[in-house]
Parts: sequence; structure tokens; C-alpha cells
Amino acid sequence: MDIDVNKIAMLARIKLTENEASELGPQLSGILGYIEALSEVTTEGVPATAHPHDAAMPLRANIVTNSNRREDLQKPSPKIESGLYVVPKVIE
Repeated sequence: MDIDVNKIAMLARIKLTENEASELGPQLSGILGYIEALSEVTTEGVPATAHPHDAAMPLRANIVTNSNRREDLQKPSPKIESGLYVVPKVIE
């Protein structure tokens, strides 16, 4: 498999020396060869999984724990209108 390491490095915005490029060529070829070997594996009848372990996420009860404190939190504000903070205009 002939890989243009310099082109890949340019696309990835990675600066490589010629020595680094000559070392990476065989490594990239090996990785791509492994990917090709994996694509030949038959996976028919194998169920899709989201996690390698059969782990379940614990769920908590959906109970509201905070009350509506809007009025208490807006009391210190100098001006409130329809439940919203009114601030000075900053863009004209």
C-alpha cells in the first residue's frame, strides 16, 4: 500500500521532517492494513452494542427538588417588568 505521508501531514496541518515521514509511512500502512482485515470479518447475527459491558445506568426519581424562587431572587433588583429584569439600553 503506497501512502503519501506528506500529503496526509499537509491535510492534518502537521509539519514533518523527511525522517519522520519515512518512519510514519510503514506505520500508517500497517494501520490501514489492520482496518482492511477488520472489514473482512463477518458480523452478521452479532447484535449492535453501545458498551462492551452489560452495565445499566441507575435512574433516580424525577422529582422536583427546587421550588420557584423567582420573586425572592428578583427582590433586590432595581426594576422588574413582567417577571423579567429591566436593564439600561446598551446599544443605540
